[in-house]
Amino acid sequence: MKSFATLADPVRRRIVEVLADGAQPAGSLGAVVQAEFGISQPAVSNQLRALREAEVVAVEPRGTQRIYSLVPGALDDVTAWVERYAALWPQRLDALETELARGRHARASASASPAPEEASA
Repeated sequence: MKSFATLADPVRRRIVEVLADGAQPAGSLGAVVQAEFGISQPAVSNQLRALREAEVVAVEPRGTQRIYSLVPGALDDVTAWVERYAALWPQRLDALETELARGRHARASASASPAPEEASA
C-alpha cells in the first residue's frame, strides 16, 4: 500500500498522470508541474526522486536528458484496492438512480397538483 502514500501528493499524482501517456524527459515533466503548481525545479526533482525511490517511475539517461517512465505494475496495489470496492459501485449507483427518480416524480407530482388554497377557492 505504499503507492497510496506516494500518490497522496498532488504533484506526484500529476507526474504519474503525465507519464501515463508515455515516457517524458525530466524537463517536460518539470515544465508541466511548475506551470500548474508554481513550484521550483529543485522541488520537481524532489518529487521525481520520491517517485523513483517508491519504484513508481524509472529513469533512463539519454545523452544530457533523463527520460522518465512508469514502472509496469508499480500501482497494482492501488488497482487491486479499487477493484475490490468497484463491485459495490453498481449497486450503490442503482440505488442512487432509484432515489433520484423518486425525487423527480415527487417534484413533478407536487407541481402538477394545485396548491391547497387554489383547490378550495
